[in-house]
Amino acid sequence: MKDKNLSATSEILPVKKILTLIIMSAGIRKTFMAISAKPYKQRKNMEIATKILIGMISLEHLYFMYFEMFAWETIGKKTFKSLPEHLFKPTKGLAANQGLYNGFLAAGLFWTFFISDTTWSKNIALFFLICVAVAGIYGAMSASKRIFFVQALPAIIAIICLVI
Repeated sequence: MKDKNLSATSEILPVKKILTLIIMSAGIRKTFMAISAKPYKQRKNMEIATKILIGMISLEHLYFMYFEMFAWETIGKKTFKSLPEHLFKPTKGLAANQGLYNGFLAAGLFWTFFISDTTWSKNIALFFLICVAVAGIYGAMSASKRIFFVQALPAIIAIICLVI
């Protein structure tokens, strides 16, 4: 004798799976239709704007890398005026380490320009832009609100352009 609950559950599961697949495919179809409905020129312009933003953000992080690794005691003093001058020499190693991470972010964003598969290029760009945004938000909360506008906001705008 079969358990009534077991047979009811086994009949419902395939229906749930089928409904889920239908809902997912409808969502994907809607998204595809919305994307393909945009004029080609408009999509191309958005891609160009996104690449320009990504390029600017990577250049910005190369600059951060430069002054944190090689000019901490000169440009660093001018940039971080809230730190006492006597702290720049002992924190040079810490700043260089931070600069190295900024270099990795810049390299990752530049890398996206050389990936031929557009899906992978977008995914990698999205990953590194999210890293930049998170670092900028954390910096704004822990060091200076200005970091949000210099680092996080451009990354957030690029993320929005990338996913639209």
